[in-house]
Amino acid sequence: MSDLPKRIWINEEGPREGFQIEPEPIALHRKVELIEALAETGLKQIDCVSFVNPKRVPGMADADQLAAAIHKKPGVRYTGLWLNQQGLERAYQSQLDIIGAIRVTASETFSLKNTNKDIARTLDEQRAWLKSYAERNVPVEWGYVMTAFGCNYEGYMPVPQVVRMVGEVLDLAGEADVQLKGVYLADTVGWANPLMMERTLGAVRDRWPDLALGLHLHDTRGTGLANVHAALKMGVAKFDSSCAGLGGCPFAGHRGAAGNICTEDLVFMCEEMGIETGVDLERLIEVAHLAEDVFARQLPGKVMRGGSLARYKAL
Repeated sequence: MSDLPKRIWINEEGPREGFQIEPEPIALHRKVELIEALAETGLKQIDCVSFVNPKRVPGMADADQLAAAIHKKPGVRYTGLWLNQQGLERAYQSQLDIIGAIRVTASETFSLKNTNKDIARTLDEQRAWLKSYAERNVPVEWGYVMTAFGCNYEGYMPVPQVVRMVGEVLDLAGEADVQLKGVYLADTVGWANPLMMERTLGAVRDRWPDLALGLHLHDTRGTGLANVHAALKMGVAKFDSSCAGLGGCPFAGHRGAAGNICTEDLVFMCEEMGIETGVDLERLIEVAHLAEDVFARQLPGKVMRGGSLARYKAL
């Protein structure tokens, strides 16, 4: 497939990804300020918090308070992440938009380090959660396969293993009579390259031609947008990204590495390629600078420094 999508859909993960990995505490009101500013850019979904153990992730110690403090903009979904039953119960009690998902990991070692569960136990837990979602009328929209391209503990992920885990996700959905919108493949620790993207996406497409795919990409080694371009050429139209390039995984084994692909860089590239995003780039650049002020350090986004081309096109 080589037809570019006419439009992409972006899930903004900067707040959750950024707050959870930050070593220094950030005031609650600054977190709220950043989330509310992002909601004014045209983004329609913002991942705000992780309901996790604050001893393991101190940056999320105020997750419950933050979820309650946000002034919600109509038409924007405010979401969170949970990794265990305790986190799920906290999410149910929050004022966020609770959206269920089926989450598995292709790497056994990463699964153990991230959730203290191997793949088999994770599948059992997902079955229990699907039952809980049904009981509470929580929508289940997407499946996720983490470390779909590689892992700092196990190396490059064999494509057959990724295909197997996508199959596990779809089987779980079928058991629960859930109709997923599609499956995300996550480059959780930044191992992907464009050729690997084509091979892995191609293998999944060969097995399930009609399955919609999304991508959660990290820019750990500078290949993030190159991977996006490879995916766009294969028709992928749903991406996670982070304002100013915030983020990273607390359990990836390489603290200090670059985070998710940068939202304003993604928006700039797509809009210049004629692909609609629904996002106001100039406003988003302003929010990226706000993020630098909130985090009190320089962040890795490129377009926030170089600016858009709007002023030059107006000449």
